Parts: sequence; C-alpha cells; structure tokens
Amino acid sequence: MTKHASFRSFLLSSTAGLAVFASAASNGLAATPKPLRVLLITGGCCHDYANQKEILKQGIEERANVVIDQGHADDTSTHPPLAILGNADYATGYDLVIHDECAADVSDPAKVEAVLKPHRDGLPGINLHCGMHSYRIGNPNDPVTPGSPHGFWFEYLGLQSSGHGPQMPIAITFTDQQTPITKGLTDWTTINEEHYNNVHIFDTAREVARGKQVIKQKDSSPKTNDFVVAWVNHYGPKNTRVFSTTIGHNNATVEDPRYLDLVTRGVLWATGHLKDDGTPAKGFGPGGK
Repeated sequence: MTKHASFRSFLLSSTAGLAVFASAASNGLAATPKPLRVLLITGGCCHDYANQKEILKQGIEERANVVIDQGHADDTSTHPPLAILGNADYATGYDLVIHDECAADVSDPAKVEAVLKPHRDGLPGINLHCGMHSYRIGNPNDPVTPGSPHGFWFEYLGLQSSGHGPQMPIAITFTDQQTPITKGLTDWTTINEEHYNNVHIFDTAREVARGKQVIKQKDSSPKTNDFVVAWVNHYGPKNTRVFSTTIGHNNATVEDPRYLDLVTRGVLWATGHLKDDGTPAKGFGPGGK
C-alpha cells in the first residue's frame, strides 16, 4: 500500500470513529447531568426531624437525580439555633432549598430577610408542613401589608396560615390537573394529620391540591375544614419558583410513597426539570435516567 493510500485509510477510519462517537452522544450515551444539589433544613419544635430528615433524603434521592445535604439542629424549641440564621449566603452552591424547620419564634426581621435572600435572588424553594408556621413576625392572624416585616415569610410562601386543629384524616383532592406536578397522581386520604388553616392566599400563588377534614366541635357536632394543602408560588422580583405543602406532621405520612412522589415533583418543577407529563426531564430521573 502506498503512503497516500495508507494516509487516506487512516482519515477514513478516524472520520468513521468520530461519527460513531457523535451518534452515541446524540442517542443519550453522553455524560449524565450532574445531580441537583439540594439543602434540606430541619429542626425545631414538635416533630420527629431526626427521622424525617432521613426519610426525605432517601425518598427524594431514590426518585430523582438529586443529592441532599442536611442542615439539621437537634434543638426542639420554637427558636432552634439553625446554622442558616444570620447567614445570607447559606445556600451558595445549591440548586434548591427545602425548608422543613419549625421555627415560629425566629422573628428578628434581619434574620428572616437573610433566610429569604437566596430566594429573592432566584433560588427555588420547597416548604413542608411547619415551614409554613416559621419565621413569624407579629400576629399570624393579622392581615399582611405587602412589603412589611409581618409579611416577609408569607409573601415568599404565597399563603398565610396561622394554626391547625386536632389530628384527623385529611381527604386530599388534586384540583389543578394541568400542572405537571399533579399529572397522573390520584387523590388520597391521609392517616391522622394536622390540617393547616388558610388565612390568606396571595395573587402570586396557585393551588394544586385541597384537603377536607371532619372534626368534632365542642358541642359534638361535626365540622368540615376545607383548606388548600399544596400550591405553587412565584416569589419576588425574579419570580422564583416555590412549591409548598402543609401535609407532613407524622413519620408515616412523610414516608408514604404518595407524599414523597408529590414532594419530589415539587423539587423537579421548582428547578425546571419536570416534563409536562409529570415525569423527570432526561437525566434527572432515578439514577440519572
């Protein structure tokens, strides 16, 4: 074989190899996207956060290409010494923060603003259960004046709640069938759970699920409380995506696959990795699928 023929053969084989590589990459054999980095904040009053943080971490990581770091305080007061307090840069390097703390008496406006700063700057947020009753400045039943310290946390959430009644089952109905968060999910009834009231729903928020709970009043007559239990919000100047659910007091609820499916979809929706049919975007499903 001549030198020219040999060189031509080398070029052809190299070109074919590159074509095969490009085809493989285009057919999904390219590198899997990096996992979403999520910070889970837990601690404070009235809940088994020591176990729930592990349930949430395992359940979400099994359902999506996510790595969860934990910011946990063992303190069980309503003013837990969370490491994030007073540190506006606490979420640097993360794609999303899950607020599952119960810190009703953390009411210093400067501390609350520092917690909110990453979200005002565009970082998506998820809020679970007692996260709705945290960072209270003033009476949580009073009407909110937009932009006032009293409204800081409520405006971020998109819904104002002030309390709950006795633990009884909650019948959950997915009311928004168009959002990918609820596509394919079926209505369900919880075990005995706390049902948070709705004082005010902000214009920036949209409900995705409601819950009905029948309780017995002092005169023994039944009363049905019908409240929003899951919703999305667009917060602040950057329209930050925020998903919240008031469900999740007891461990048996938090570890329920239906609950974990809902929360995981909230994570993927908030970060822009949930397809219209409710499935994870390519590379963000379990194991990076």
